[in-house]
Amino acid sequence: MTVVVATADFEVYHDVVNELRDRGVRFTTIEPGDDLPEHARICIRGEGDDINPEADLPVVVADSEHPRKAVEEALAILRGESGRTIIGIDPGTRPGIAVLSGDFVISAFHVPLADAAEVVREEVEDAIDPVVRIGDGARLQGAHLIRELEDVLIELVDETGTTPYLGTGARGMGDVLAAVNIARLEGEVVEERDIEPTQGELGVIKRRSRERSEDNREIDEELARRVAAGELTIEEALAEHREE
Repeated sequence: MTVVVATADFEVYHDVVNELRDRGVRFTTIEPGDDLPEHARICIRGEGDDINPEADLPVVVADSEHPRKAVEEALAILRGESGRTIIGIDPGTRPGIAVLSGDFVISAFHVPLADAAEVVREEVEDAIDPVVRIGDGARLQGAHLIRELEDVLIELVDETGTTPYLGTGARGMGDVLAAVNIARLEGEVVEERDIEPTQGELGVIKRRSRERSEDNREIDEELARRVAAGELTIEEALAEHREE
């Protein structure tokens, strides 16, 4: 595939070209209005750029704030996909997040739970018919994400067997690869998931608070429940406990 970048906006040019290079996509650049190369299959231009009116190929308009979305749209068109965005999440204290367009992984993240919902919201913004698929393994973290993403279509997926075997040198990739597998599985549509934490789960949260505290402090059960519900991080719960 060959992508043509035709823009006089240096910022758009710079950002789009970097996105294409990161993906290993073959591309060429021309000045707006110049003849398009014969091998061109799609053109990415800036908002204020004109291209040769005789050009008979798809055109994607990019802006400096969302260059990645323009590149993803162009690649989806080239692959002949419907353009649906599917986000798989392997929940946990640091969820793996994979963003797919069709069968192609277009981006991946491994972030703290507190940041996960915002990452997903940014990925589904302006997306066509997006769906978020969350694995059902980590109950508390999954329930927290479902509550945080109330305006997004969410499916709960049986994540049995989605975590792959990791060979030498692949440490740390498991959550993201599991998220890719979760994204490729259909699940049950859910709107809410209220879960009462077990005593064992509360005990784990208390133990983690003690491990993270410099003075071996352990939060009480009420604060542990708020952490389980996603209302507080362990650090915030520790801060409240010190003020009591």
